Amino acid sequence: MALTSMRRRASEWITVWWLPVWSAQSSPSFYDRTSLDRSCRMGHRGLVSKGLVRRLCSAVHRTASVFHAGWQRVGGLFPLLGGLMADVPRSRGELVTENALLRQQLIVAARGVKRPAFLGHERGMLVLLARFVPRWRDALLLLKPETVLRWHREGFRLWWRWRSRARRSHEPRLAPDIIPLIRRMARENRLWGAERIRGELLKLGVCVAKRTVQRYMRGARPPGVHRGQPWATFLHNQTGWACDFIQVYDIWFRPLFAFFIIDVNSRRVVHVAVTRALTEHWTAQQLRNATPFGEGPGFLIRDRDNKYGAVFDRVAKGAGVRVLKTAVRAPLMNATCERFLGSVRRECLDHMIILSERHLLRVLARVRSRLLQRFQAASRDRSADPCRRIPRSARRCSRRCGAGARTGPEGAAGGRNRLVASASRR
Repeated sequence: MALTSMRRRASEWITVWWLPVWSAQSSPSFYDRTSLDRSCRMGHRGLVSKGLVRRLCSAVHRTASVFHAGWQRVGGLFPLLGGLMADVPRSRGELVTENALLRQQLIVAARGVKRPAFLGHERGMLVLLARFVPRWRDALLLLKPETVLRWHREGFRLWWRWRSRARRSHEPRLAPDIIPLIRRMARENRLWGAERIRGELLKLGVCVAKRTVQRYMRGARPPGVHRGQPWATFLHNQTGWACDFIQVYDIWFRPLFAFFIIDVNSRRVVHVAVTRALTEHWTAQQLRNATPFGEGPGFLIRDRDNKYGAVFDRVAKGAGVRVLKTAVRAPLMNATCERFLGSVRRECLDHMIILSERHLLRVLARVRSRLLQRFQAASRDRSADPCRRIPRSARRCSRRCGAGARTGPEGAAGGRNRLVASASRR
């Protein structure tokens, strides 16, 4: 039957395709046909070729479906064979560890619970076994790799928390008579720090750490009591001056130099002088005029200008004044004097035309007198204790009222901009 059907199809194909073409070519009028006849012949050939392509595609599709079905039947064996071949080069210890990892998961899964939970020791066991199995991610059946990593981090956190626990003994390591001695030394010597008390104990043959001394000093010195010397008390006890120059030009553009000496504690102008020819001897003479009969401050702050020279230092040493030189290009080390000179220049000298040396001296003397009056008025208003603390309410009031409502020597110098401006207007 199959042979008969194939013969029938072959005869039909020859009759449909080749017979018309052969008969047309054999006829004398083949080359005399029109373009319409040729297009009909080409359309017939296209139908035949489309049928052949459709049958070929259906045959390929049937073959692929048969191959896919066979692959599904045999494909279940390939993961098993691949796993066996991968386990051949592995060591026995690694296989035993992976077997224990899988067995631990089977123990948890055999509990018959819908979502079995891992206990604390089981989590630690899985983390420990995963440490020795390189391919531990492939051996996890009930967990995700992120879960094991989270358990590992929690284990490290617990371990370091246990290592960092407080291990303080209830009994102090020091002798019973050393602790009262530390507290007594801290109570009777307010200016002594922990390092000083530790040094005194070393002289007695007692070796303690600085932190130990600090721990037992807290009970002897309450936090509300000031333990050292405040800055106001230091400035009141230590009298210090600061000096500097300011250069201006007169109406003929000739330079003039003004020399100021200011009290660092009270911001008061101690001495002012003006010259046109500035030399070391002139500067030293101004220091002699400011310190008559050897009465001078404890220290004098100046910069490293050549206008002072060695003569100035000898005069200061003879008056018992210690000269403190500022660092190179560090004007903030002489901030009090620099701020005053800046105020004088901005509020007074920049708004005036200086005629001569006597004119400049008269203007600066007027500024000095106004500042002195302001300082004396502020000194009468404040109490006898110069180191007292200003209440917070008074400080708020001073901020609202401005620089004129400030109290103390700082307030007197803080309002000097207005005083200099008023002096310049006069």
